[in-house]
Amino acid sequence: MRLHILGICGTFMGSLAQLAKAQGHRVSGSDAGVYPPMSDQLQAAGIELTEGFDPTGIPSDVDLVIIGNAMSRGNPSVEYVLDRGIAYMSGPQWLGQYVLQGKWVAAVSGTHGKTTTSSMLAWILEYAQMAPGFLIGGVPENFGVSARLPGSAELGDSPFFVIEADEYDTAFFDKRSKFVHYQPRTLIVNNLEFDHADIFTDLAAIERQFHHVIRTVPTSGLVVAPTNEPAIQRVLEMGCWTPVQRFGQDTEAAPCDWQWRLDKADASQFSLLADGIEVTVNWSLSGLHNVSNAIAAIIAARHMGVTPEVSAKALAEFISVKRRMELVGEVNGIQVFDDFAHHPTAIKTTLAGAKARLQSDNPSGRVIAVLEPRSNTMKLGVHKNDLAESVVDADQVFWFQPVNIDWSVADIAEQCGVPAVCFDDLAELRTSIVSQAKPGDRIVVMSNGSFGGLPRLLVSDLADTEGRG
Repeated sequence: MRLHILGICGTFMGSLAQLAKAQGHRVSGSDAGVYPPMSDQLQAAGIELTEGFDPTGIPSDVDLVIIGNAMSRGNPSVEYVLDRGIAYMSGPQWLGQYVLQGKWVAAVSGTHGKTTTSSMLAWILEYAQMAPGFLIGGVPENFGVSARLPGSAELGDSPFFVIEADEYDTAFFDKRSKFVHYQPRTLIVNNLEFDHADIFTDLAAIERQFHHVIRTVPTSGLVVAPTNEPAIQRVLEMGCWTPVQRFGQDTEAAPCDWQWRLDKADASQFSLLADGIEVTVNWSLSGLHNVSNAIAAIIAARHMGVTPEVSAKALAEFISVKRRMELVGEVNGIQVFDDFAHHPTAIKTTLAGAKARLQSDNPSGRVIAVLEPRSNTMKLGVHKNDLAESVVDADQVFWFQPVNIDWSVADIAEQCGVPAVCFDDLAELRTSIVSQAKPGDRIVVMSNGSFGGLPRLLVSDLADTEGRG
């Protein structure tokens, strides 16, 4: 089949393109911004790319155009497809029909932690020699790629596929959430809060979409969820025809099937108990949010045939995901991390984990948080009143005012209960961070965008300062 993908350089669409190419389809694509790292991956896969949306980029012999959810009416290529009656489809629908059909799909949903939990589950299945396919909104460092088909030359075909199940809308012609196309047999719902204010009016609208995906899970399937999420409970009460297994830290607060406890304060060791089973996980990650992610992955993997004992061994070798507390570099005892967190809850849990790990490793060091609030939801100002509270575990905070935010980030800095400053010039921000950083500090750069390459620039600046010093 001759496929052309509009919006091919997005994480989801670029990964889908590589899966289609691996299946033997002829694949090309267009995007407004053709740039690394996705452009490099696509070109390495032999996928032809066109910069911009001039309809001449669409091959004359195309069989199907796959349209990304960033495309809208008025786009020249979209109008060309509609005017000429060319067959088209959304990315999630194509994935559901041509890749996921007949597979045991494990879908990982929730407001936070989807990428990390999907990566953990895929790695557990890989460690157990089950050769899963996957499509993840990041690059798991255990694999080095964001997507692959199931099976291997050594093990043959595999029925298992792990997918990061996003609640964002599917396409301009399909306003359902992406995950309704995946028909999972194993569904993780890690958490549920209001987000994506550009497409959802309130939390209730998001809950309705989660109810839609729960309606697709068979009675022989499994829904995995924490005990302490009121929004998830409301979703389940709308109707659920599938067994649910819950996990939590305190069984007295809410009944649960799986109970966990921290064995170390920084969460680098924890234990999980259920049905007479007790396993302990020792790993390189930290933070309560990652414990929750890992437990959900362990429970889902058990449903798919992997014992918790094997999962614990796999997690001991789990590295993480690029841009999820990724250590970019260390200079003179100062570590610089790159992190994708942009929702107040994710910011808070990430910094709490960084603080707990630092107190364990180097109590004299400081957590320096550097934040760029730039998401579509942030642009609307929906979460701005929660930002000051989200950074309480940092010792010093640097805020950046993006050009697409029309409310004052400096006002948020003034509200912080810890030392905080705000900049609107990237060069000045870099200079100030480097001048204040000391050996033992951990600089955590947080943004859902490129942030002008700030994490690596800081490593370079610190190295230059050390060389001059």
